[in-house]
Amino acid sequence: MAAVYLSAMNPVSYHYHRFTPQIIQHAIWLYCRFTLSFRDVEDILAERGLDVSYETVRRWVLKFGLVLSRFSSGYLIANLAIKETDGSSLV
Repeated sequence: MAAVYLSAMNPVSYHYHRFTPQIIQHAIWLYCRFTLSFRDVEDILAERGLDVSYETVRRWVLKFGLVLSRFSSGYLIANLAIKETDGSSLV
């Protein structure tokens, strides 16, 4: 399994998650990159044959969002921070 590291001593593991790291990362990327709601991400994943609830997407973003954004562009960090403080996208 792949792991994203917060630091050398604190790995983030996908071990106990039902879906693969690629699906989790793609859902988070969709949410952050295209400023979609959790329900929009749920619908997109459902179109691809994945049964993921919006609540699961919300948990993934809260758990992995900031960690993954550190390995991405600064745009994702700024976008996620705006969504967290705004609260309008949270259901």
